[in-house]
Amino acid sequence: MMGLMPSEETRTMTPPTVRSSAAHDAGKRGGASTRAWTMRLLVLGIVLSALNLRPAITSLGALLEEVRDGLGMSGSVAGLLTSVPPLCFAVFGVMAPRLARRLGAGAVVCAGMAAIATGLIVRPYAGGTAGFLAGSALALMGIAVSNVLMPVIVKHWFPDRVGSMTGLYSMALALGTALAAAVTVPLTDTLGGSWQTGLALWAGLAVAAVLPWLPFVRGRATPPGAGEEAAEAETGGETPARDRQAATRTQAPASTGHTRVETPRLRMARSRTAWALAVFFGLQATAAYITMGWMAQIFRDAGVPAGTAGLLLAVTMVMGVPLAFVIPRLATRLPHQGPIVLALGVCGLAGYAGLYLAPAAGAWAWAVLLGVANCAFPLALTMVGMRARTGPGVARLSAFAQSTGYLISIPGPLLVGVLYQHSGGWGLPIALMSALMIPQMAVGFLAGRDRTVEDEAAR
Repeated sequence: MMGLMPSEETRTMTPPTVRSSAAHDAGKRGGASTRAWTMRLLVLGIVLSALNLRPAITSLGALLEEVRDGLGMSGSVAGLLTSVPPLCFAVFGVMAPRLARRLGAGAVVCAGMAAIATGLIVRPYAGGTAGFLAGSALALMGIAVSNVLMPVIVKHWFPDRVGSMTGLYSMALALGTALAAAVTVPLTDTLGGSWQTGLALWAGLAVAAVLPWLPFVRGRATPPGAGEEAAEAETGGETPARDRQAATRTQAPASTGHTRVETPRLRMARSRTAWALAVFFGLQATAAYITMGWMAQIFRDAGVPAGTAGLLLAVTMVMGVPLAFVIPRLATRLPHQGPIVLALGVCGLAGYAGLYLAPAAGAWAWAVLLGVANCAFPLALTMVGMRARTGPGVARLSAFAQSTGYLISIPGPLLVGVLYQHSGGWGLPIALMSALMIPQMAVGFLAGRDRTVEDEAAR
C-alpha cells in the first residue's frame, strides 16, 4: 500500500493546467485533422461544381441543328435560346448573396447543383420549345447562383490563395466546357443518335457534384483562421450578437483584412471600377455565349463535318484549361491587369478575322485564338476578388458585376441569330462580334487598375 502512495500522490498533485493543456493539444490536433478534411472536401466540391457550369450550354451548341429540327425552331428562336443563359444568370445571380446569408453559401451551391441535374434531365423530354426553355431555365438557375458564390467561397476559405484557387476553379470550368463540346456528338451517335439522350446524359455529372456539398448544408463550417467577417458571410450571418459586438470593439486595422465593413452602406453603383468590371464581364460573356452557341454552326455552314465542328468548339473551350490556371496567377502578381485584357482582345480580333476570311481552311487556328480570347472570363473572376478588400465586398461586387454583366450580354446571341437568318450568311454576325471586342478591351483596361470598390463607394 505504501508503494502506491507516491503514485497516488503524484496523480493528485498534477496541476490542472497541465491536464488542461494536454486536452487542449489533443483537441487542437483533432481540429486540425477535421479542418484538413474539410478543406479537401471543399476543393473537391469546387472542382466538381465548376465542371458543371457550362455543359448545359456547350452540349446544346454541339447539337443545336438537331434540336432546331426536332423542335421546329427558326433561326431567331434559336438565337433566343442562346440568349437564355445570360438572362437567367442576370435574374437569378442577383439573388445569390441574399440566399447565402440566409442559408449558407454551401447549401445554396448544393441546391444549385441539384437544380442543374433536374433541369438537364427534364428539358429534352418536356415536349416542345416552351418545355425545353423551362428545363433549361431551371438548370441555368443553379448555374447562376453557383457562378456568383464561387468567388465568395474562394475569398473566404482561401484568402491567401485567391489566384491559384480561382485558376483551379476556372481550369475545371474550361475542362467541363470543352468536354461537353467534344464528346456530346460522338456519345449521341453511340447511344442511338437521339439528341434527347445526348443532352440528358450530362445530368449524371451534376448529381456527382451535389455530394461534396452535403456536409456544408447543415455544418456551416467557417474558414480556419478567418475573422468574424468571413465567418458571418460564410455561415449565413448567424454569428452570435455578443461575438459580433466583441469583434466590432476589437476589430483589426484595415491592413489585416479583418475590418468589419458596414455592408449596407456599400453601394456598387457609386464605384467606377465596379461599373467597368460589370461592363467588361458583360462583353466577354457576350463573346463567350456567341462562341458556345454559334461557332460550331459557323464551321458546319463552311463545310466542316458535324463531329469535327464539335471538336473545334472543344479546342476553343479547352484552351481555357491551362490558361485559366496561368492567367489568374499572373494577374495577382501585376499591379494593373490591363495589358492582359489587351492581349486577349487582340487574339479575339484575329480569330474573328479568320472566321470571316477562311473559316474552313484555318479552322484550327481560329479555334485556338478564340479559345485564348475566351480566357477573359477567369481574368474577370480574378479581378472580382482583387477589386474588393473584404468578403462581403467580394460578394456584393460579384453579384453586381455578374448580374449587370449578364444583362448586358443578353442581346448579343439573339442579335447574331437574327442577323444570320435575315442576311443568309455569317458576315454581319462576325462583324458584330469584332465590333464588340473594342469596348471590351477599353473597359477591361479600366477595370484592371489597382483600386478597391470600398474606397470608391465611400467617396
